Amino acid sequence: MNWRLIMDTDHEYQQRDVDDNGQSESTTVVPRQRMTRQQILTLISIASVNFSSMICYSILGPFFPNEAVKKGASQTDIGLIFGCYAVCNLIGSLILGKYIVQIGAKFMLVTGLFVSSGCTILFGLLDRVPAGPPFIALCFIVRSIDALGFAAAMTSSFAMTAKIFPNNVATVLGSLEIFTGLGLILGPPVGGWFYQSFGYEVPFMLLGCFLLIMVPFNIYVLPTIEADASKDSFFRLLTNVKILLICYMIFTLSAGLGFLDATLSLFAIEKFNLSPGYVGLIMLGLSLPYCLASPLMGYFVDKYPATRSWFMVTGGLATGLGFCLLGPAPFLNISGPLWLLVVMLGVIGFSLGMTALPTFPEIITCVYDQGYEEGLSTLGLVSGLFGAVWSFGMFYGPIVGGLITQNLNFEWAALIQGSLAFLGGLLLGLYYIFHRPQPQRQLAQPTTEEETTPLLNP
Repeated sequence: MNWRLIMDTDHEYQQRDVDDNGQSESTTVVPRQRMTRQQILTLISIASVNFSSMICYSILGPFFPNEAVKKGASQTDIGLIFGCYAVCNLIGSLILGKYIVQIGAKFMLVTGLFVSSGCTILFGLLDRVPAGPPFIALCFIVRSIDALGFAAAMTSSFAMTAKIFPNNVATVLGSLEIFTGLGLILGPPVGGWFYQSFGYEVPFMLLGCFLLIMVPFNIYVLPTIEADASKDSFFRLLTNVKILLICYMIFTLSAGLGFLDATLSLFAIEKFNLSPGYVGLIMLGLSLPYCLASPLMGYFVDKYPATRSWFMVTGGLATGLGFCLLGPAPFLNISGPLWLLVVMLGVIGFSLGMTALPTFPEIITCVYDQGYEEGLSTLGLVSGLFGAVWSFGMFYGPIVGGLITQNLNFEWAALIQGSLAFLGGLLLGLYYIFHRPQPQRQLAQPTTEEETTPLLNP
């Protein structure tokens, strides 16, 4: 009599008692092993990157636009300062995603954190720069370099996550989005409170030092991943209509966030006469639902891959509705009380999670179906494409949103932004209606022992 181990479709391990003729006599379920120490440490490391990067990004929202106005910057200048970050992030994501194997995923992530820490500290010293062109120019320079560091850290973290957890990408990303959400949640109120209590410099100094501490931690914790370089390119990715539509959805999401970063604080201060600290609390309405819902939605779309498409469609339509009522739209002829603003921010935050989480694993599935090699090089291309499209939206959102707000008003700008998201959900929905989704492809199984354990355990 022999014992054999098999694995079912849900990654459950069973031990079967097999007789000498190969017939199964009994089946015993073997408890699944927990994640290895290396996997846990890797998750902690990437979670720290997500948290620190997002809190450094979101801290600007409540007070920087107002501070920049005092330094002689216009609403358009503020939008360009936010937008230049996105342009450099776009360029960096494409280049670093292409050459992630040659550079090394771990080296790229650690170096990106180090650069971001230095730039965050430098940005905190810009209040000492004379007002006018010198201040605006240095904002552009520091933010651009910071964007390259951010692109390096996030591109490598996405690729490493997909490599180490190939069959649980959405679940892992959803879990990690807790820390992304925490960064978005804590950034505005913490930044607003420190700014009101201690001035402009202190928030950036504290966060820059926190990022600097993360550097040696990640050097110790992160695994080194060896892989062969690929000759595939981004252009081949964009020949797939489905990938193009998903990229447009990613663009509308990041454009909406960039628009809110550059315009919401000034709108809330002017209309409701709020302080920067209270504006930071209002922004919790956007990030808190996203943070709380992401793990559950990530697990759901991993367990039921066929639902990814309709999560993206529904999320896009809901995002459009949220922006329409955020102002609210002028043609509705209704008042816009503060509670409606907060509720619509919550709708946008929740729908953001619905739309964003399925996009990365869905693109990976499409890419492998196109015949790309399964490995770190391809994952780097997908991560770079994701980061570039996201950055393009972050460039478009604050600049175009700032221009529309300056020449019309916030209500019309929010309506136009919501129309982009609604159009994306509509186009993707029509695509899935006329192109019935194929059975989801199971990604390749991990080849190393430390990658073979399931993510979620009872």
